[in-house]
Amino acid sequence: MKLLTTIAQHAAGSPEQTAFRNGEDAISYRMLWERSDRLAVLIRNSCQLERQTPIVVYGHMGTDMPVSFLACVKAGYPYIPIDTSIPMERVRLIVEKSGAGLVINTTDYDLGLDNVAVLYTAALKLEQEECISQNLWVKEDEVFYIIYTSGSTGNPKGVQVTAANLQSFTDWMTNDFPLGQGKVFLNQAPFSFDLSVMDFYPALHSGGTIHTLMKDVINKPKLLFENLRGSDLQIWTSTPSFVQMCFPNPDFHAEMLPELDTFLFCGEVLPLAVAKELKERFPEARIFNTYGPTEATVAVTSIEVTEDLLAKEEALPVGRPKPDMRILVVDETGNPLPDGEKGELILVGPSVTKGYLGEPLLTEKAYGIMCDMQAYQTGDAGFIKDGIVYCQGRLDYQIKLHGYRMELEEIEFHLQQSEYIKSAIIIPYTPEEEIEYLIAAVIPEEHDFEKEYQLTAAIRKDLALRLPAYMIPRKFTYQMTIPMTMNGKADRKKMKEEVFA
Repeated sequence: MKLLTTIAQHAAGSPEQTAFRNGEDAISYRMLWERSDRLAVLIRNSCQLERQTPIVVYGHMGTDMPVSFLACVKAGYPYIPIDTSIPMERVRLIVEKSGAGLVINTTDYDLGLDNVAVLYTAALKLEQEECISQNLWVKEDEVFYIIYTSGSTGNPKGVQVTAANLQSFTDWMTNDFPLGQGKVFLNQAPFSFDLSVMDFYPALHSGGTIHTLMKDVINKPKLLFENLRGSDLQIWTSTPSFVQMCFPNPDFHAEMLPELDTFLFCGEVLPLAVAKELKERFPEARIFNTYGPTEATVAVTSIEVTEDLLAKEEALPVGRPKPDMRILVVDETGNPLPDGEKGELILVGPSVTKGYLGEPLLTEKAYGIMCDMQAYQTGDAGFIKDGIVYCQGRLDYQIKLHGYRMELEEIEFHLQQSEYIKSAIIIPYTPEEEIEYLIAAVIPEEHDFEKEYQLTAAIRKDLALRLPAYMIPRKFTYQMTIPMTMNGKADRKKMKEEVFA
């Protein structure tokens, strides 16, 4: 595979260049390549897995994560990244649903997984010189990694990204964006979120350095800005929400990060106000807005946010499709719509992934063939004008909140598993262009709590066992009934009006 060959060339040509760093912990290209080779040999020799059997890689931002990713694909297996922030019940569900043959645990936690082999990287001594055969590497049409996203039935869905999908994306990023060679990239997103791919593989492809931010650093402003000051960052990749979180610090500007020349945003709407303020703080830096679902390998459109674009005082477009992709806009019956007319965005081309692991019906529903190429029905509303794509939110109940994509129905499903809840619906709070937080409108079961906040705390505790923190509603409101529409469904519009009345 071209991407792996390129990383090997960096390991040979610039062996001591830092590939990945996490605070004081860092790994060079030579170490990354050699350790992943040895781990790949160990996996092949000790696990006897059938080719393309998924392997879960569990951890946060340690150096064993990139080593494990490359080891898996060198040995011919796709990896499933799972961050430590994911609740254990969900981890177990992903391991079971994926049919994973091995879990590589890069932490020292006991995961309590009894039905699958677990390999602890901390206990390994990868010192002997062993190389894995290139013939075993994941091939173009094979699955390279699997990202689990939110599913409407309460079960996460595993999106299968092939080596060819990833190569197409990485080639586009390194050819069409000003990433250069050997630059320092910010890695803000956990590896279980596909935004991390936007910095991870373009950085390794271009011989750059991945500078990661641990969640403990992100959650403490003092540590965060100390970390950023000493980072020498040149390429900033994040959600708009994360950069907006930095704005309250008046020191967050070009003097703090003098080398920073490029901002890349994906994962959610880039509000006009955020782009304007960023341009004021970093006047020389270039800002790119991008768009794409996990099912189309991170992103498929881009546009540079210029002063001219900001002066139009309109919602920012998501840009033009990458050269090898087509984007169509269709009506409810699947017929193409003319320029400027709003409909569903359909993505066609080599970035569109293989489908959902072990979910043929879901795959058939969302994927198809158009123009002899793989196509994906996004469920996103939008239109195209003069070749530029505008995205205008979801057609269904799938949303993006702070860069995380989730299905409202999945959160509702887990709410209704709580012993304290009869019924519940989720209402996104959207004061302006983007969703700020989620509100749960709940009909409670009979309970012994004296105060509503006690009930809320109990429900939150229940949800924390089943859902990541970013999917748990910020606010709870308690109702006697939930209004219904004529066809017997929850009347979300009316409920929203009641909650905000």
